[in-house]
Amino acid sequence: MARRNILFVSHSKKQCGVYQFGKSVFEVIQSSQKYKIDWVECDSLGMLKKAIGQYSPDAIIYNFHPSTMPWLSTKLAPRLYKSNISGIEIMQIGIIHEITQQISDGATNYRNLLVLQKGSKLINALFDFYIAADPTLLLKNPSVYKTGRLIANYKNKFSYPEIPTIGSYGFGTPNKGFERIVLKVQEEFDEAIIRFNIPFAEFGDKDGARALSIAENCRKLVKKPGIALQISHDFLDKNELLDFLAKNSINVFLYEDTSGRGLSSAIDNALAVQRPICVSESTMFRHVLNQLPSISADQQSIQRIIESGFDVFEPLVNSWNQANLTWEYERILDSAFVKFENPSKVKMGIIRTFQSFFNRLFSIPDKSFTWLRNTNTIAYDSLESDLSITYNQVDDSKHIQFNRILDNDARSLYADTIKQMTSVFPNTMGKKIAEANVQQAFVLDTVYRNLKNYENPKLLCVGCYEDTASMYLRKIGVHVEEIDPLINYYLQEFAEKPSTLLNSYDIVFSTSVIEHDPDDESFIKCIYDLLSPGGTAVITCDYNDQWSPGKLKPEVDARLYTQYDLKERLIRLMPDCQFLDTPNWDCPNPDFLFLGKYRYAFASFVVKKKS
Repeated sequence: MARRNILFVSHSKKQCGVYQFGKSVFEVIQSSQKYKIDWVECDSLGMLKKAIGQYSPDAIIYNFHPSTMPWLSTKLAPRLYKSNISGIEIMQIGIIHEITQQISDGATNYRNLLVLQKGSKLINALFDFYIAADPTLLLKNPSVYKTGRLIANYKNKFSYPEIPTIGSYGFGTPNKGFERIVLKVQEEFDEAIIRFNIPFAEFGDKDGARALSIAENCRKLVKKPGIALQISHDFLDKNELLDFLAKNSINVFLYEDTSGRGLSSAIDNALAVQRPICVSESTMFRHVLNQLPSISADQQSIQRIIESGFDVFEPLVNSWNQANLTWEYERILDSAFVKFENPSKVKMGIIRTFQSFFNRLFSIPDKSFTWLRNTNTIAYDSLESDLSITYNQVDDSKHIQFNRILDNDARSLYADTIKQMTSVFPNTMGKKIAEANVQQAFVLDTVYRNLKNYENPKLLCVGCYEDTASMYLRKIGVHVEEIDPLINYYLQEFAEKPSTLLNSYDIVFSTSVIEHDPDDESFIKCIYDLLSPGGTAVITCDYNDQWSPGKLKPEVDARLYTQYDLKERLIRLMPDCQFLDTPNWDCPNPDFLFLGKYRYAFASFVVKKKS
């Protein structure tokens, strides 16, 4: 089958962060074997139409910002066609650079002829779909897709500086915090080198007045004789910029913006050179601020962050690599073409229903709460790790069974665990139906007591959004990889991601997710494939041994589970796994009643893969 043609459109001014970002993305995804992707620079609608005539694209991806493409954003763009003869409409996708959760939630597609609001400005809904390179977004809008960041392949060939060398770079736009860096370095060091690269910006500082003013302000702040300040204004190409960053002991970015901004691309380049990074707590760094040890200048000294090294960033570098980005764009285009070319299905609600199905499953914080929620009160618990918090597992002298019905006896057994979880995460636990929290408590206790079986255990939570077991483990300093369609991936997608290592996870856990998946057999096979030899899977599910297809069940469930499902059908799909203990799923009288008409119980399914 011939590859579809994709036109990647950008403006032509190279001294611009938007241009540089788009060019970097294109240079990676043009290697796609599924799509043929061509780059074109357009500064008018006429230039765009000429490019369409030349390339005859099936879709256009715009490296869009209203400041750099005013010719596209001043009015609602007319529909574009491959030719006047064919009349084949071209799918249009816009990359949103200044993305926030509010903008993502409000973005609408062209067909609805609505607008999204950004601050006080109204931006016309130019596109059918949107792409945002923001790993922190919650995917609540089916018109919006997201990717990770892009970390360039770079080998740092420079030796580590003998004198502490603090670097930073960026165009001379307001609130970049260069002056604060100078002050902070002098607070901590008597001898150090500060290196800034502040080029002139094509948009907003073409004559360099702002860049030169910032440089002069920084020079006036240097008071210590042992502090050397070096400032350049040359516009560096990609390799020159990476070399500049690679020569520093640490690269520091102390932006002063606090809200309403997208992510900073400066971190992408800083991560590529494998040097420590220090940032302010600006929302533009929200995608890296949860690292441990902290890299926040408000919580750690620059010297301490230098001493902590680069290891904290390795998971990000591995995830935001070139192969993953290509896979992300292919996945997005696959999905967008299905939606774009089947509008009748969308109108009939098929695609919308599928999206809504998973939205309900993963507890999107709106009116479509899953049954796991008790209230739609919007309240948030801190997810920052706190090593002063511990977990006291259930006493080993009590009867601990791993494959069981999570009934009132289990609620009594795990009552103290529920109490601990509620004390740490009162808001999140308070949103959920109290009788269902036994599942989260069981999972937390089971995962925690199995950690000792592994050296440096690798954990994966499937369905992590507001999963309080995963939240608690992270709070006490346990590293957990997390996936969830609302945040990043379905399990089946994650298993196919280029950077995902099969047979590598010591513990995979999932709380009340499997019953919502239309294809639970692929779900189980993926967990089996991800488990390392000797690895443990901890799963809970909705259960009623008297249930069969056609009988009453909650709308959000694809099924209820029976002993046959757990003892025979699912375990057969995990050929090298065995139950962690002898199962006891006898439950003639399920004790959970939902909405007054759905009666069932909760069951646990815990297996271990042979070593």
